[in-house]
Amino acid sequence: MQIKYKISWPTGIILSIIAFMVFILSFVYKATFLPEYGHHLVSEEYYKDELNYQKEIDEQNSGAALKENISLKKSTSGLLISFPTEFDSTQISGTISFMRLSNDKIDFQIPINLTSNEVLIKKENLLAGRWDVKIEWKVNNTNYLFKEKLMY
Repeated sequence: MQIKYKISWPTGIILSIIAFMVFILSFVYKATFLPEYGHHLVSEEYYKDELNYQKEIDEQNSGAALKENISLKKSTSGLLISFPTEFDSTQISGTISFMRLSNDKIDFQIPINLTSNEVLIKKENLLAGRWDVKIEWKVNNTNYLFKEKLMY
C-alpha cells in the first residue's frame, strides 16, 4: 500500500517560507539567549571611555614626541617591554594592560614597578593570538600612553 501526498505549489511555497522563518528564528534565539554565544563590549564603561578619547590622543602624542618611545620585542622567554632610557626607571609608574578581543576572561593588567628600563612578560601569561597592549605610564607628572596590536 502506497501513500502519496500531493502538495500544491501554493502550499509548498507557504511551507518553504515557514521552514525558512523557523531556521532564522532559531539563530536569533541561540544568539540572544544561550550563554555560549555571550556578547561583551571591549569596555564595560564604553561611554565614559569615549569622553576621555581626546586625553588618550594627547598622551599618545606625548609618547611619540619622545626621543625613543616604548618598544615591544618577542623573545624566547616572553615579551620584552623596553621603556625610554632618557628617564630614570624608578620614576616610571603606571599600568600595562593586555586585552584579548576574542576572550575577555584572559585579559590581565600589571602595575609598572621598574628596577631597570625593561619588563619581561613571561610567555606562560600570553596565549598565542592577537593581543591589544595598552601601557599607561607617568614620569615627572606627565602622562604617556602607548597602544599596540600584537600577534604573539
